[in-house]
Amino acid sequence: MKSYKKPVLNVERFTANEFVAACGDSGVTYLFTCDAGGGKSGTVYLETNGSDGLQTGWGGDQSLGGYHACGTEHEADSDDAFLNGYYVTKEYVGVWPFGHYETTTTDVIVWRGPYNDNVHCTTNLDQDSWVTGKS
Repeated sequence: MKSYKKPVLNVERFTANEFVAACGDSGVTYLFTCDAGGGKSGTVYLETNGSDGLQTGWGGDQSLGGYHACGTEHEADSDDAFLNGYYVTKEYVGVWPFGHYETTTTDVIVWRGPYNDNVHCTTNLDQDSWVTGKS
């Protein structure tokens, strides 16, 4: 013989604790200076392949094109994307036509602006040292 069992619904109330309520730095702004290369023209690449150092070509890091530092201190929201990248310059050394090009690669953090349509780079790779403020 089968007997009927009334369904029971157990409800647990979610109560946020300090660890859940304080996650992230939303509402914080970072101040940093766009200083990579000091205004000298170069090319910026994003680190996209997970391998240390700059690799270009098929499957390599993504070029963002020409760049020169604007020297401006920018205020960026902590929720914005801050990407690892490289600032690269090529300089002709020697007397033409007997010289050669030397390539210099500098690690940078890239911020693409509030609308993700611009390129600003800093050589200060320690984001914990950046000045912060509430927005």
